[in-house]
Amino acid sequence: MSVLQVDIRSLAKLARLEVSDAEVAKLEREIPGILSLVETVQKVATDVPAHQPALRNVMRDDASPHASGAYTETLLAAVPGREGDKIAVKQVISRK
Repeated sequence: MSVLQVDIRSLAKLARLEVSDAEVAKLEREIPGILSLVETVQKVATDVPAHQPALRNVMRDDASPHASGAYTETLLAAVPGREGDKIAVKQVISRK
């Protein structure tokens, strides 16, 4: 890898960070090493073929669903309150 010159002050300005002169000097020493490590990881990551699992539908097939309303009366008979074909519940949100 070639030695990269990173303009720390410009980078900090883009990131809207305030850096002191001591921090700039420290980052100028550390950033090339970090970038070298990232480059090494990228090389290793590209050498391994990506595993592509086969896509499959995990939901059940609705080829023959039950008829609409087939269980309505059975379900409504089991609820504590009923208004016609609807379940009656206690109001929990007040309307203003």
